[in-house]
Amino acid sequence: MADRSMAAVRKRVVVIGGGFAGMNAAIHMAKLPVDVTLVDRRNHHTFQPLLYQVALAVLSPAEIAQPIRSIMRDHRNIEVLMDEATGFDLAGQRVELKTGAQLEYDYLILATGSTHSYFGRDDWAALAPGLKTIEDAVEIRRRVLLAFELAERQMQEHGTHPPLNFVIVGGGPTGVELAGAISDIARLYMAKDFRHINPATAHVLILEGGDHILAAYPPDLQKKAVEQLQDLGVSVRTGARVTDIQPGYVMISDERLLSAVTLWAAGVQASPLGKALGLPVDRRGCVIVDRFLNPQEHPEIFVCGDLAHVEEDGHQVPGVAQPAMQMGTYAATRIGRLISGERGSDGTGLNEPFHYFDKGDMATIGRKAAIANIKWPFKGHLSGLFAWLTWLFVHIFFLIGFRNRIAVFRQWAWTYLTFSDGARLITGSQELTGWDEEYHAAQNATVGTPVNVTTKTS
Repeated sequence: MADRSMAAVRKRVVVIGGGFAGMNAAIHMAKLPVDVTLVDRRNHHTFQPLLYQVALAVLSPAEIAQPIRSIMRDHRNIEVLMDEATGFDLAGQRVELKTGAQLEYDYLILATGSTHSYFGRDDWAALAPGLKTIEDAVEIRRRVLLAFELAERQMQEHGTHPPLNFVIVGGGPTGVELAGAISDIARLYMAKDFRHINPATAHVLILEGGDHILAAYPPDLQKKAVEQLQDLGVSVRTGARVTDIQPGYVMISDERLLSAVTLWAAGVQASPLGKALGLPVDRRGCVIVDRFLNPQEHPEIFVCGDLAHVEEDGHQVPGVAQPAMQMGTYAATRIGRLISGERGSDGTGLNEPFHYFDKGDMATIGRKAAIANIKWPFKGHLSGLFAWLTWLFVHIFFLIGFRNRIAVFRQWAWTYLTFSDGARLITGSQELTGWDEEYHAAQNATVGTPVNVTTKTS
């Protein structure tokens, strides 16, 4: 009876989302007197900063992802449920699941992240995939590798092929990473693999609607990034707002850019689940929360990661991995203090707001190329090889699971030193949307030169 009585008073915490925020929250509640249910529609946690390495065939999916159950197996108060949250009963403190089941909670941590935003043109999604999930990465890998295979086939059969133009819409970190990686794989890793085409003639173009790429970085690092991209053979166009995307080409006003593969890295929006709360959200669908990560009048709910609109010093905390991890840890710590009434060592525990400790930002550009805006443990701007090595160390260090760290480092080192095959597997459809449509239009072009990127509509 005593055991049942104790069990009855244990608080129930439901965590929705197995990303950086949700995983950190769950792990930090492993030793609390609470029962935790972690819900995610996928069975694995993905280390998103390395997704582009899967998309460009350097790493395989299993090297940057790990089953959530494996990570949580030793935490007896945490159960994992593969399901999808679809709605909420805030008054009854219940989460509604896609299967029809409901989960009751005393505390709710909502951390379902973000998805792609096509600014009202959702029809572009099938033509220009973005990069948020393992499935996205595998699809991008399929399209990029297939473009080279089809070019080889067309060259063998007809003596010519459409220009190998790769257009990336968006000049943020994801766009820059994809562009540099495509250039690397074309110039270095596939240089000797084909008999009829020269992969190095591929042309990679970044289209950025704003005045600068990597707008969140200081001007000197933006300049360094452009220089490193140019060294890799990547072209950058700023002030280039895409007006249409169709099979085989991209439009900027009346300018038509031939594109064997178009990729999207231009915008994100919060997970639709944020709006399902029925509470105030911003224009991107992020839930507006206070300094304790609670939405309006709901201290039992914590919103973390990309889904949270939390401001500090007049600016919104960015939706990237570092603050998401800190938010998840904060939410778990605060729940523990609320349950026990514990005060922090400074005596402010229950009234201590979330504070984002910004250690800096890094973006990789290509092999031995990166930029880093370091804010801790020292302040400084890095670029080139040293920034790339710093980026490499930090990302491997934060991989969940020792096995993954060893596997990633081994694969990276082998690929880097030997220019080996990596994970260059084409799965799924063997057709590439837009290839045949643009083939005849490009037959008379001089293959592989940047001048062929653009044609004018009449």
